[in-house]
Amino acid sequence: MRIALDAMGGDLAPREQVAGAIFAAREFGIEVALVGPPDAIAPELTKFPKTDRVSIVPASEAITMEEDEIVKAVRSRRDASINVAMTLVREGRADAAVSAGNTGAVMASAFFVLGRIPGIERPALGALLPYNAGRVFLIDAGANADCRPNHLLQFAQMGSAYMERVVGVANPRVGLLNVGEEAGKGNELAAEAHERLRESGLNFIGNVEGVNIHKGICDVVVTDGFTGNVALKAGEGVADYILEQVRGVIRSSPLYVSAAILLKPALRRVLKRLQYEEYGGANLLGVNGTVVIAHGRSDALAVKNALRLAHAAAGSGLLDTMRASFVRAEEESTAAGR
Repeated sequence: MRIALDAMGGDLAPREQVAGAIFAAREFGIEVALVGPPDAIAPELTKFPKTDRVSIVPASEAITMEEDEIVKAVRSRRDASINVAMTLVREGRADAAVSAGNTGAVMASAFFVLGRIPGIERPALGALLPYNAGRVFLIDAGANADCRPNHLLQFAQMGSAYMERVVGVANPRVGLLNVGEEAGKGNELAAEAHERLRESGLNFIGNVEGVNIHKGICDVVVTDGFTGNVALKAGEGVADYILEQVRGVIRSSPLYVSAAILLKPALRRVLKRLQYEEYGGANLLGVNGTVVIAHGRSDALAVKNALRLAHAAAGSGLLDTMRASFVRAEEESTAAGR
């Protein structure tokens, strides 16, 4: 299986992208195509032992994190690294695309080059979050700020399919992110989405408050992209704060340093779960190909895990399942005159 990695996407590109590709090839046996200018990528590759699993696919341009007119840049720079990576997927020369570049640019490139799966109104970002009680799939994590009830229903269907096909959860439990557990809580969007989800045939368990997401109450948490992105980034901020506090307290006393040495294996496991680098990125579901968007400040560890995430999704049969189910739903809707 071959993954196209946008080697120029991200704050630390191409250094960390190249290192992450090497680590993914070594650990997971993933074949990675580094997409970007060879003269920028090749010097980074020389820092590692040569491997046949990592290659370079030339692209003469890049779209930076600071671009003002994202859509215009994506449309006009056909040889930009992200566009070339998406083209590899469209042409079947790669099984998935990964980028830590400008999120808007990655989504625009996926829409223009790959297109939507027929029947899906709005592609969405889904983030698989690691918690002690079990992994939770948050969707939408930032692709759609303004949504209608039917969009949230489709997000739930895509999230449920992801958890079933990729993670292996049978009959995933779906919850609607809300300010209270009662059915009548929330704004008009939440109330209408609740009714659609209740009648959907999904394993819908009702509303879920933000404070309970990590407790394993449900497998899929559905919300609009504005709320989901705020929830995701707030969680990352809290995790960063906890990490800083733990490190600060340990450094404050020689006694705590000594205790930390004894507790190092346990502390490492705890800290590992709090780092965003461990979950790699978010899956862009609903486009006609497998796409993972990693954090803009991804280091080699995050890039490696984003490649692992893309590899798992591409090999799961998720895309074929979604194509079949949503095309069938669209045909049934057209036949019914809706």
